[in-house]
Amino acid sequence: MRYFNTNGPIIPARHYHVPPLFRVDLPAILRRIDDSQYFVLHAPPQSGKTTFLLSLRDRLNATGSYNCVYVNVEISQAGRADVYGAVRAMLGALRIRSELPLVLIGYTWLEMLKKSGADSALFDFLSYWASIERRPLVLILDDIDALSGDSLISVLWQLREGFQWRPDDFPQSVILCGQRDVRDNIIRSPSEEADIVVGDVFDIEAESLRLDDFSEAETYALLHQHAAESRQAFTDSAMDAIWGRTRGQPWLVNALASEICLESGSARSSVETITSGIVLDACKALIHRHDHHLSQLAAKLAEDRVRGVVEPLLTGSSGSDFSSEDLNYARDLGLVARNAPLRIANPIYSEVFSRALADDGQEGLMLERPPYVDKSGKLEISRLLSDFQQFYRENASLWSDAFHCTAASWQLLLHVYLQRVIDGGGTLDWDYGSKRPDFLIRWPLANGEQIFIVECMERSKTKAADASKIAMLHRHMGRTGAESGHLVLFGHPYARKWEETIYRQEIRAEKSPITIWAT
Repeated sequence: MRYFNTNGPIIPARHYHVPPLFRVDLPAILRRIDDSQYFVLHAPPQSGKTTFLLSLRDRLNATGSYNCVYVNVEISQAGRADVYGAVRAMLGALRIRSELPLVLIGYTWLEMLKKSGADSALFDFLSYWASIERRPLVLILDDIDALSGDSLISVLWQLREGFQWRPDDFPQSVILCGQRDVRDNIIRSPSEEADIVVGDVFDIEAESLRLDDFSEAETYALLHQHAAESRQAFTDSAMDAIWGRTRGQPWLVNALASEICLESGSARSSVETITSGIVLDACKALIHRHDHHLSQLAAKLAEDRVRGVVEPLLTGSSGSDFSSEDLNYARDLGLVARNAPLRIANPIYSEVFSRALADDGQEGLMLERPPYVDKSGKLEISRLLSDFQQFYRENASLWSDAFHCTAASWQLLLHVYLQRVIDGGGTLDWDYGSKRPDFLIRWPLANGEQIFIVECMERSKTKAADASKIAMLHRHMGRTGAESGHLVLFGHPYARKWEETIYRQEIRAEKSPITIWAT
């Protein structure tokens, strides 16, 4: 039986998969190759780029019209600023993939490198290779962004120099693939002692294409493959939950499905019907396991330009001042959704990022976890938030020092607190249906579940603003079926009289209880 793949390219005989060539506008790509164009294909980490490129290579070679060769240039990464070392590694990989003899035009490719120099050897090699090919040469260079600095500049310059000689004496088409659009890179050239915009170097690029995530239909089709080959079936709500939590990110879909269906430790391999409850449990396990894909993305938060985008989107803070360049960078990495509304790419990423940001300030905070469940198994949300008020009073200054007292820091503090209490019993999600990311708490019961919405906002200066917040919260409660709503209002933790600023207010809004918790 096949399985869900989370490592390396897809092998159709072994893995459930979405046909890779169906994920793009294939006729448009073939037309660009026929028109002798050079172009870029990019996508976030573990989105299926290599699987697509290998499938495209096989498709082109099967026609007999081209000799298409795929080369991963990550081997050149060790060269970094050493242009000679990087080009030498790339030429070695090209020589093997080209199946050319060791001796080229009277001397070896290594002698060609020594004779021509690092800034011309790639041009000379590709010129010679294309000139002896009976079919037009199409070259796919994967992981091009593994190169950096002068090494990347040298490679792009040599491709640009050969562009005018295609297709007889240089590759007819070159496809550069990486996580980002290479033309958007601004790199430091040690030799020039200046910043260089890669787009100015590689200005022959016809277009930049992106490999999108799975669509909703593709996600469901992938799950149905498993259902057809096994005894396990997905309920409609389970498939909706998988799509809703992953938003089609290919690695996440496969990793979550694998956790649900195939992980022996969970004993789920014997379960015949996959429900939404099983999906939510698997989401927790996946987040807690913190696989390389998730930890690698979370590590990006150490970059100021990434954190400057993610933090306000995560917390719904107003007044975000990140640049369009930083936003595009976060989108290229797959951290932020490409379509409207502007938001974190998916709820699983949101949870991972919020945990990573909160970890910075958790040390030194005494977070106890008393039981907040009554004898009937219900979550006592009011007692939980009452204790949070006191917790905030005792720890707000320490926390705001760690996070420079931003609105985001207060929301992260609330998230940390709720997360510690809810984990292991219910689920704590960002409510993506609202304009700002409320906390949606689901607490399972023997005969159903409790649903609460907790919204975190800064204090308003007018009663009209507070009324608007309450009306918005009530709409969100109606949409989610929440039995109660809770509005947590934050203010600056310094220079205040706590007895005057901390209070609780009960409001009945169209028979739905809402509680304001001022801190």
